[in-house]
Amino acid sequence: MYQRIFLIVLDSLGIGEAPDAKDYNDLGSNTIGHIAERMDLKIPNLQSLGYGNIAPIKNVPKAETPKAFYTKMQEASLGKDTMTGHWEMMGLYITKPFQTFTDTGFPKELLDELEKRTGRKIVGNIAASGTEIIKDLGEHHMKTGDLIVYTSADSVLQIAMHEEII
Repeated sequence: MYQRIFLIVLDSLGIGEAPDAKDYNDLGSNTIGHIAERMDLKIPNLQSLGYGNIAPIKNVPKAETPKAFYTKMQEASLGKDTMTGHWEMMGLYITKPFQTFTDTGFPKELLDELEKRTGRKIVGNIAASGTEIIKDLGEHHMKTGDLIVYTSADSVLQIAMHEEII
């Protein structure tokens, strides 16, 4: 019996679409595979742990004797967000997806408190990809120092800011 386990979670580093990908508009998703197609991917530590044994990845060979146990998992819980997956790994099956803020943005009370604690105004408060919202509001942030707040399909609040401004 093992005395301890080190669990490495490569959050959002997908290795192929899930069986329910069509339900979430994720057909063809394969983050690591798409990265490997576009650049010379070098991940020797992950490769030695057996990452290349899970699925074919360009330039990531299988490990003959992996230094770890490896697997690919599919959530059984309802929802596709990060928190659902993490809770499920720890044994909590989720029957109702967590609330997301893709339609409404975050509550005014939360944003007011964030502004109060940071001393900065909030812009955004919409569902967007990080690259898109930075494209849309990045220049404004650079001029004003306002924090760019956004969300995604996950039940998370994300803040984008430039290191030279903050």
